[in-house]
Amino acid sequence: MQSYTIGQAARLLGVSPDTARRWADAGRVATHRDEAGRRLIDGRDLAAFSVELARTAGGEEDASYTSVRNAFPGIVTAIKLGDVAAQVEIQAGPHRLVSLLTREAVEELGLEVGMEATARVKSTNVHIDRV
Repeated sequence: MQSYTIGQAARLLGVSPDTARRWADAGRVATHRDEAGRRLIDGRDLAAFSVELARTAGGEEDASYTSVRNAFPGIVTAIKLGDVAAQVEIQAGPHRLVSLLTREAVEELGLEVGMEATARVKSTNVHIDRV
């Protein structure tokens, strides 16, 4: 079975290694040590923890009413405006997402570089929600 270091687990979970280490120290995710003394998390344990983390993340106040479930909260890193269309880039942890939408939609959302936004992916479409 595949095992992950604390740093690898942190990258996969989209958190800092310090956060992953604190979760392990608190017993939220089980670890064991390899021959070199490194702390490792079994793949199955990490998978179960990531599902639980996603399920409990955010509260009712953060709930949105949408059929699009693949949400990537992040920060707007670039906006390219054309006469009619626009391109918006969001960095969500290790993921760079690009959405093509209308200029009008960008203006209505008030999107600007540096602000929080959520990219929602459904099939091949990326939707942008303002935070």
